[in-house]
Amino acid sequence: MSREKTTRFGVSIPSRLLRQFDRLVEEKKFGNRSEAIRDLIRQFLVEEEWESDEETIGTVTLVFNHHVGDLSEELNSIQHEMVDAIVSSLHVHLDHDMCLEVIVVRGKSSRIRNLADRLIGTRGVVHGKLTAATVGRSF
Repeated sequence: MSREKTTRFGVSIPSRLLRQFDRLVEEKKFGNRSEAIRDLIRQFLVEEEWESDEETIGTVTLVFNHHVGDLSEELNSIQHEMVDAIVSSLHVHLDHDMCLEVIVVRGKSSRIRNLADRLIGTRGVVHGKLTAATVGRSF
């Protein structure tokens, strides 16, 4: 694959905002401002791709107490209903009561959001989060 040409451009930014950005660049261990800006642009493009309801990928992370009613069975049931959107899952026992489940998902963003909302909204889920990603074809 050939390397794409890099284009340089200037950005006008208030000094205070630049100082805050430089602090963030250092904290996040970016090599330089350009790498950080490229990462921010990619994040913005991923969000835009999810809004367009294209084929997307991501993860749904759940933390729950497996002793709550029939929660484990309910989470499994939801996943079985949408098995075509689930690539893989990882189940970790955090302690005697709590579990962590990470579900890798793929499909139209509206369908993935629906799956995530159903899982996260299930009674007994302590914490849940959908992390949107992209296959990166557009950039």
